[in-house]
Amino acid sequence: MIRFNNTPVFALWFSLSLAFWATVSVSAQNPYYPPPGPAWETRLPEQVGMNADRLKQAVTFAQQQETKQMPPDFSTQEEIFGSLLGPIPADRARTNGLILRHGYIVAEWGETDRPDPTYSVAKSFLSTLVGLTLDRGLIRDVHDPVAKSIQDGGYDSDQNRPITWEHHLRQTSEWEGELWGKKHDFVGKEAYGRGERKPRTVQSPGTFYEYNDVRVNRLALSLLRLWKKPLPNVLKDEIMDPIGASHTWHYVGYPNARVNIDGKMMSSVSGGTRWGGGLWISTRDEARFGYLVLRNGRWQDKQLLSANWLKESVQRGPVGPDYGYLWWLNTEQKAWPSAPATSFAAIGAGSNLIWIDPEHDLVIVWRWHDGNPDELIRRVLAAMN
Repeated sequence: MIRFNNTPVFALWFSLSLAFWATVSVSAQNPYYPPPGPAWETRLPEQVGMNADRLKQAVTFAQQQETKQMPPDFSTQEEIFGSLLGPIPADRARTNGLILRHGYIVAEWGETDRPDPTYSVAKSFLSTLVGLTLDRGLIRDVHDPVAKSIQDGGYDSDQNRPITWEHHLRQTSEWEGELWGKKHDFVGKEAYGRGERKPRTVQSPGTFYEYNDVRVNRLALSLLRLWKKPLPNVLKDEIMDPIGASHTWHYVGYPNARVNIDGKMMSSVSGGTRWGGGLWISTRDEARFGYLVLRNGRWQDKQLLSANWLKESVQRGPVGPDYGYLWWLNTEQKAWPSAPATSFAAIGAGSNLIWIDPEHDLVIVWRWHDGNPDELIRRVLAAMN
């Protein structure tokens, strides 16, 4: 009989198999949750059912994919997106990332504890805030017109009055107007950079998809009016502190995006960093957020966010691309052909990615990369035993 270190190969295989299935069983029944701070447990790939060599190859690939779209000094920001409304940091980290299996870190590379702008990944955080708003009863139904609870003039017109919360979440609102010095139509190179668009006729709400930060910013303002509390404070109190996030993340508003709420001036945040500001956060804190979503809104013994909301959030809408409630989907397996159709992601320019795979109990956060996310996903999934 073939032996390894004086142990029969079959016996060795049998004992490793038992250890693997015991780990999977424990993970399913009693999920691991990292404590606050840096003491996040790591596991060797083989301890969580992964091949170490293949996972190493995946990480090596990721490390070689430094982005070319966004220089380290953000010097092309206005050329790409147009005139700034808020601040931009002096520089950023290089490409970095982190992979979780069963909540444990199995791979990590680069400067993962540095808070950097995450661009439109912030939209998925706003989706979470809408879920909290429903959980607290501040919105009765996502299909309700926003005008039913918001009377600040932003939904008074015939075009805007029928807009529902769901329309905003699916980016089909067709909201018409100007907010913080930017118009809904994105017409003009100086204001919108390479993102400028040709004039077009707005459509009826719910019938036409357009990725549009002005309209998402309008959603954020409407949420602020309901909470009567800065949304970063809501996010901190309801989500980030309970999941043990660091105190380094911050949600930066535009200096001119301030409104009077019951006699107090408050900052209204944006859905990204297109015009500066936005959510500045570390890879590790994004991984905590992604893991909360993977766990269906539960953290240890507390349900922080409705599981039903998260389920609804990743259902495709009737028009537009494979898109949920400010989450990118893979139901057609066109976004990431190598990944399960049930996987989904928060995505921002840069490129910034939080990819969540419930089928394999995986979270991948990959930042400032220039590669095709599917190439990394394919390599990681190939490492699954």
